[in-house]
Amino acid sequence: MIEKIVVGTFGVNCYLMMCDETKEAIIIDPGAQPEVIERVIKKHEAEVKYIVLTHGHGDHIGAVEVLKDSLNALIVASEDEDDMLQNPNYNESSRICDVSISFQADKYIRDNDVIKFGKKTMKFITTPGHTKGGMCILVDNHLFTGDTLFHKSIGRTDLYGGSQQILLASIAFKLFNLDDKINVYPGHGPKSTIGYERKKNPFF
Repeated sequence: MIEKIVVGTFGVNCYLMMCDETKEAIIIDPGAQPEVIERVIKKHEAEVKYIVLTHGHGDHIGAVEVLKDSLNALIVASEDEDDMLQNPNYNESSRICDVSISFQADKYIRDNDVIKFGKKTMKFITTPGHTKGGMCILVDNHLFTGDTLFHKSIGRTDLYGGSQQILLASIAFKLFNLDDKINVYPGHGPKSTIGYERKKNPFF
């Protein structure tokens, strides 16, 4: 089960993904409105084990601390995103959220690490460029790309840790090596597929 929950003034796509057999679940990028996210979790009777962050910008992390406390879940992020999570000037939270956000993840991952929830396995693909520690999460044929890859677009690269050259390389050499049929669930906007973006994305 995958449900998209659009939250906050920046329209962030937060995702709840649940193993149907065990009800264990993950929340990806809870950017705002924790009460809305919690209502969706309760609707599905999901047991959230991990809060997974594709990157550390304020619009994607605004509800993390509230949900961690209420759900007793572990925060997962790339080890290269630690300075972003801990520094409000880097994560832009003061500007985006009107409050300074600073925390550490409970589990830091590296490229190709895996974590299980229920009978599902998350594989982590580090994709720097939008931020230094940006990453994507692959579960079965579902790829959650955060602000790395969008439908017919890519993430901005003008903030702390950003590099368009590095971002384009991350997408071209990591994501575009995946199967065409893999579904892409971005951090903003509509979903896509790897095959569509390889052929139609104007940046490539």
